[in-house]
Amino acid sequence: MQASIAPTLDAEHDATPVNSRGKVVVASLVGTAIEFFDFYIYATAAVIVFPHIFFPQGDATVATLQSLATFAIAFIARPIGSAVFGHFGDRVGRKATLVASLLTMGISTVVIGLLPGYATIGVFAPLLLALARFGQGLGLGGEWGGAALLATENAPAKKRALYGSFPQLGAPIGFFFANGTFLLLSWLLTDEQFMEWGWRVPFILSAVLVLIGLYVRVSLHESPVFAKVQKANAQVKVPIGTLFSKHMKATILGTFIMLATYTLFYIMTVYSMSYGTAAEPSGLGYSRNSFLWMLMVAVIGFGVMVPIAGMLADRFGRRKTMIVITLMIIAFSLLFPSMLGSGNQWLVMGFLLLGLSIMGLTFGPMGALLPELFPTEVRYTGASFSYNLSSILGASVAPYIATWLATSYGLYAVGLYLASMACLTLLALIATKETRHQTL
Repeated sequence: MQASIAPTLDAEHDATPVNSRGKVVVASLVGTAIEFFDFYIYATAAVIVFPHIFFPQGDATVATLQSLATFAIAFIARPIGSAVFGHFGDRVGRKATLVASLLTMGISTVVIGLLPGYATIGVFAPLLLALARFGQGLGLGGEWGGAALLATENAPAKKRALYGSFPQLGAPIGFFFANGTFLLLSWLLTDEQFMEWGWRVPFILSAVLVLIGLYVRVSLHESPVFAKVQKANAQVKVPIGTLFSKHMKATILGTFIMLATYTLFYIMTVYSMSYGTAAEPSGLGYSRNSFLWMLMVAVIGFGVMVPIAGMLADRFGRRKTMIVITLMIIAFSLLFPSMLGSGNQWLVMGFLLLGLSIMGLTFGPMGALLPELFPTEVRYTGASFSYNLSSILGASVAPYIATWLATSYGLYAVGLYLASMACLTLLALIATKETRHQTL
């Protein structure tokens, strides 16, 4: 798909990035790092802490369900954030919008760590928690698309997928530090100390990442691609309207291209943790800390494979590379009963390492592939909306569907579920044209 304003752009603009590679790396990956750091600390706290802190005590199951409902709020808010921040990103500029989205996300995360509980302010406690969670989702909705555009629109022409893998590196980094923080707290604090104040530490510490990200992003130059659009006064008035009226096919394809990635990640993290730590015979009976250590080792494979996948996508093309990786996901889905279900520590470790390494392969090229589906004047909105709409279809429901399937039909059904989502992604990739040689 060729950008509609491509003739007005200088095809040679990306021979040398305006911003240094170091700035692009830090400024693009820090938001994704916060996103995944936040995801895991919130998911953990929503199960073991929030039901006791922010909701009336009585029925423990009801309190837990109410807490998990606040976790889901972010998934609803993310497409809204895509439309809001995408509008300003395509109208005003990438730089200012990236600063605003990071501030929205960061402030909301820190606020959660400072909120008083139900015992102090009553019903306002869960309401404020839900509001802060919505703010996180809103900021996240504009964060990834802006970070991906920052990387790809500052990239040399033949290294766009490699540069696009920079924001993707934030995922294993954030995941690693989230797990590491909880392990450290469990070692340093008693259960009473953790429940009283220790759970707040990870949320407040995220402010450090936010400040680093803001420092780097404020010093950035505007994306050279958008600067040319702005100079030509070629912005559209309502990017989301233009996206739906002229680029619906690309939006749908982008959503389903991302579907297998989201499903794989949430099964490998949320579901595997739930299954691995559940008491036998419904789970493996591992201690939470033991399984966290295994995930922390496995996530190294995730991080290593992200830039490798970016280089492969630059070398062989996005479409061909992603088709091969998606076939790998389908093959991997057949291993659920024999590896995860074995209970053998080495086989389970191998399962986690293999699955998260494939996750790195499928996630790496997305930073270039999704932005390249859209022309410059709606690229921020289009890439963000596809990415975050897919999170509702893949991420938000995957752990629940996997749990129900495993309980009802066994682990092989979880593998078939993952394979079916990968087949939808495969069909979307087949229907998509190669974008490697496209001029942004």
